[in-house]
This record gives sequence, C-alpha cells and structure tokens, in this order.
Amino acid sequence: MTDTWFNETLYPDWGQRFRFTRQLARVKSPFQDIAVFETDSHGMVLTLDGVVQITERDEFVYQEMLTHVPLLAHGNAKNVLIIGAGDGGVLRHVLMHKGVERAVMAEIDGEVIRLSKEFLPGISGNAWTDPRAEVIVGDGIDYVKKAPDASFDVIIVDSTDPIGVGEVLFTDEFYQNAARILTPSGLIVNQCGVPFMQADELYETSLRRKQFFPHVTAYVAAVPTYVGGYMTLGWAGKDASLTEQPVEVIAARAQAAGITGEYWSPKVHVASFWLPPYIEKHLPK
Repeated sequence: MTDTWFNETLYPDWGQRFRFTRQLARVKSPFQDIAVFETDSHGMVLTLDGVVQITERDEFVYQEMLTHVPLLAHGNAKNVLIIGAGDGGVLRHVLMHKGVERAVMAEIDGEVIRLSKEFLPGISGNAWTDPRAEVIVGDGIDYVKKAPDASFDVIIVDSTDPIGVGEVLFTDEFYQNAARILTPSGLIVNQCGVPFMQADELYETSLRRKQFFPHVTAYVAAVPTYVGGYMTLGWAGKDASLTEQPVEVIAARAQAAGITGEYWSPKVHVASFWLPPYIEKHLPK
C-alpha cells in the first residue's frame, strides 16, 4: 500500500507533513480552501489553504492558552467576543468559565463551522447549544465596527496569519474599534505566529496595537503542530497589572471559575509572559 501524505504549504522551504488514512472533506468556500484529514498520529486534522489549523491531538494547548490566560488574567470577564475560531474550540473553553454570561462568536466562513461540527465534534463539545453562546456567521470586522462602546471585557481573535482572509484582522481601524468596544480593564488577544519564522508578524501587529492600547506585550505557548518553536499570542490591554498577577491569584480565580487544564496551569500562565530574548526583542519598546 502506498502511503498518502499531506504536505503543509506555510513556508516555501521548510515544513511538516502528515501521513493520512483518509481525506474526509475538501471544500472550496468563497473564502478559502478547507480540508479535513484523518491521521493515525494526530486524529482529525483541519487545514485552510494548505496550512494546518488544528489537530485533535494537540488542540488543547492552543485553545487553553488562547482562552484561559486572558479570562483569568482579567478576573471578571462577563462578556466575551470571539472572532474566527470556527471549529468551536475557543467557544467551548470560554464557556467553561462560570462567570461568563455571554459569548459572541463571529466566524466569516460558515463552511468551517459546518465541517467542524461534522468531523471534529469533540473540539466544540456542547458549545454550539449553550444558551450563553451567540454564533454569527458573518464578518467579525463589521461586528466590531458596529458594536457599542465598552460592550465586551475580552476579545479573542483566532485567525489565520495576516494574509488572505485574515489580513483585515490586523489593521489600524480594527484595533481602534476593538479598543473602543472594550471596557476600561478590557483586553484583546490574538495569535501572532511563530517568531522563529514569522518575527515580522509579532513586531508589526504589536506596533499597530500600541497606537490604541497603553499595554502591549505577548505570551507564548508550545503547540507541536505549529512548527518552529514557541507560538506567540499577542496581548493588548488597558491595564498593565493584568499580566503581572501572581500564581496564587490566578490559582484562586481558576478554582472559582472551575478551570483546570492539560497544558494551562497557574504556573504556566504566569511563566508564559516571561519571553525568551529572541522573542522579546521583536516587541516595540
């Protein structure tokens, strides 16, 4: 039997590949090329435009760090806006927090949601039917532009890299509106790539955020299938103290919120803001 391999196309001269047993879906939506593969090593794998977005085996790392860190650092997030994240994993992890009263999710590509519901239901769990969830198949940029002032405590952007469909999520106008719709202690997080290979992404996105937020930094997570070392998760907030909470405070908040993790822990939470010098140097001074 001849092995069948998926070769990721993120970088022209370096990458990873997966041996897959079946290609379960391949859809060309109005926005992107979507595929779902079944593998022995990583379970189901979802790709967009030839780039791995999520695998069943290691999705917990990214989902936990993208959600639990901002929500527990904030400490009292009741209204959360999610942009992207069509697989439903971020929504599920946000709704794990007992104090969250409303989670709005805006995903522009309904095909991502449909295929994730069909082939990766374990990633979203019961999130789609949770009464606190409001799922919008539509433009998250337009939603942010029209949302009332100070209507959200936390914004989580789970996007592709700033090319193609994800490019509009990294503009000055977007961050200006994000700052407007956040509460006085509000914050926004988004993935900023793997700085070993994509350092410009962290630097340029941080510069944009710095125009509208007094506190801009990043934290890290080691996601195996986002190859190249640490992935950075960009942080822009109105209160610098939120990234300086001690382990004891984060642990107490996690216990009250009912949060535990496979990757995330109070110690990992605090340590994730201590950046290696090769990453820290790409943050604006």
